[in-house]
Amino acid sequence: MKDAFPDSDPELVARRAASFGGSAALYAAERPDYPVAAVRWALEPLAGRTPPRVLDLGAGTGKLTGVLLRDGLAPADLVAVEPDPAMLDELRRGFPDVRALRGGAEEIPLGDGAVDAVLVGQAMHWFDLDRAMPEIHRVLAPGGVLAGLWNLDDDRVPWVAGMKEVSRSSVSLRRWRPKTVPETRWFPVVERAEFPHVQRRTAESMTATVGTHSHVLVLDEAERGEVLGRVLEYLRGTPETAAGEFALPIVTTAVRTVRG
Repeated sequence: MKDAFPDSDPELVARRAASFGGSAALYAAERPDYPVAAVRWALEPLAGRTPPRVLDLGAGTGKLTGVLLRDGLAPADLVAVEPDPAMLDELRRGFPDVRALRGGAEEIPLGDGAVDAVLVGQAMHWFDLDRAMPEIHRVLAPGGVLAGLWNLDDDRVPWVAGMKEVSRSSVSLRRWRPKTVPETRWFPVVERAEFPHVQRRTAESMTATVGTHSHVLVLDEAERGEVLGRVLEYLRGTPETAAGEFALPIVTTAVRTVRG
């Protein structure tokens, strides 16, 4: 889990990376999907390949898989790879027709040149990139694209910034932005774009979403309850979020690079 979060404890980072499986069903229910515009942008370099062979790497419960299927971006040749067995089981329940394999970015269970695109939703910061980048390069066909997408709550909005403040825990790290794909001999040119996104939430479902964040999942039961209690109290007491359903503003950051 090298460098997932700079200046952090590697053991804690590893615990956070492994924390999602115990809440796989909650993750599937409460985490946002990705804007179609961001996924189309990620696949844009493959305009001539119809349909592209796509790998959803670190697929989790299938948040990105669902977008690819729903919007016809990879209707036939889609494979999902996920290391956590509980997350993989949830993905298989939600998308029984998708080829879903257990594996990680550092050892992908596919042959050389097997796919035209490797897409990574909300997971690349957990990869050991020194090992993952040559492995991703291996499974990509010449001219194939690697793209990462991250959903970030838009804390330029005051109430969102306030929510992030009250959700801090004893293992919260300083505010971070996702590390981009490094420019290497494997992937020499990297592009970046941002896309607006929203998720409809209530005070209760927003609190549940916070409960799926790794810094909350690794807490002991008492502190986790305290953090989530603060979040729910804040949301119920804030005008923008107190009365029923509201829109959570999200910025989706995307990076893409073509196989060299």
